[in-house]
Amino acid sequence: MAVIEGRLRLVVQGADADLVVDHDPTTLPGPGEEATTADPAPRRATPRAPTPRLLPPSREDVAAGRERYEVTIDGWVFVVTVESADRAELRERATRLSAAGGHAGPQTLNAKIPGRVARIWVEVGTEVQHGDRLLSIEAMKMENEIRAPRAGTVVSVAVAVGDRVELGSELAVVG
Repeated sequence: MAVIEGRLRLVVQGADADLVVDHDPTTLPGPGEEATTADPAPRRATPRAPTPRLLPPSREDVAAGRERYEVTIDGWVFVVTVESADRAELRERATRLSAAGGHAGPQTLNAKIPGRVARIWVEVGTEVQHGDRLLSIEAMKMENEIRAPRAGTVVSVAVAVGDRVELGSELAVVG
């Protein structure tokens, strides 16, 4: 288990939506310290805090520096993801910038392998989103899909089904 220091981002997974809280642990009292309050009322006995159970990390969790815990409170089971708030904000900013496009002008897609064009799912003028299938190239009895690198409109398709393409051949242009 890695120790995540500094500001934390806690994400409690819910059925309809997630609850996201950025938290600075330096604002809480440390072990053995009592929180000071303006209310001098006597303290009631508080129930014992739930003990979180660390869940096995996925590859994505390890790569992102996240830890996931299962917490049971009064019979309700919650999955809480904990990560550095600074790292979470950086990842969100990078995701937002890549989704915004950032690419000006048309983008030409070239063949990464030689083969035969097996299928074409788009034509000139088709609106595509990032990751949409454009066409596939058959090489060594396997179909390799070529997907849209970003959202846009197909400006041209330079191949037809059955055409043989070489490494680096122009396939399509997304504008």
